[in-house]
Amino acid sequence: MTGRGTESLKKAILNDFPRLTKEDSFKFRCSKDVPCFNQCCADVNIALTPYDVLRMKNRLAISSGDFLDRYTIIPFSSEQQFPVVLLRMNDDERKTCPFVTQEGCSIYRDRPWACRMYPIGVASPAEGTEEKFFFVMQEDVCQGHGNEKTWTVGSWIQDQGVTPYDELGEEFKEIALNEFFLKGHSLKPSHMEMLVMVLYDLDKFRRFVFESSFLERFEVEDALVKQIEDNDVELLRLGFQWLKFSLFGQQTMKIREGAAREAVKSQAGSTSP
Repeated sequence: MTGRGTESLKKAILNDFPRLTKEDSFKFRCSKDVPCFNQCCADVNIALTPYDVLRMKNRLAISSGDFLDRYTIIPFSSEQQFPVVLLRMNDDERKTCPFVTQEGCSIYRDRPWACRMYPIGVASPAEGTEEKFFFVMQEDVCQGHGNEKTWTVGSWIQDQGVTPYDELGEEFKEIALNEFFLKGHSLKPSHMEMLVMVLYDLDKFRRFVFESSFLERFEVEDALVKQIEDNDVELLRLGFQWLKFSLFGQQTMKIREGAAREAVKSQAGSTSP
């Protein structure tokens, strides 16, 4: 959303934008014959979800670490509670998206959630609303509004392939909007690094799972162990469970009996006179 600050945009959404349900309709069309084609793919802040990174790095056939290094910015500050991964725009005059071409998006089938949803936005209770609602963003640069093509919000979501993004997104929200953060708590730097690894650097997390004592310490079904060898979605889901366990103390993982006994012994030894 170009040209507007985050807070002013949020205020406008809550106060001025019509609130839509999945059954409400709008008119919109985006294609190469629309004069503004590709104009919206520049000078925007696109926050990437873990599933966005998973899909994009696999589409490009590169490791998650390489993807993060080449295509993202992860700003850190002492006040920051949760890491934000932003798509890095090209260093040109228009700050264009690195994946846009004259023919459109070069990774269209694996484009991020934010690109799929546009021009539909979502406001949730976490953003100051009583309940979730949808709204249509009408920006000056976009000439796709008011065309003859009519959608409902629900049919747009289905047509744009948003469902798997939303499903993984709900699991991600259980981490990002955890009560730990809502109460103002912050993670130690080491835990912040762990969070980034598990959520965004899946190839590094996979090495951690198989090359450390992880599988010796935690009970993970054999079928799941086999799956996560090459299934990024199942690995990410395991990561969600581990983060809930290790960061927030939720009972989402089970420690192996032998590992638990060793932990008790180690703790007892460390407190012995």
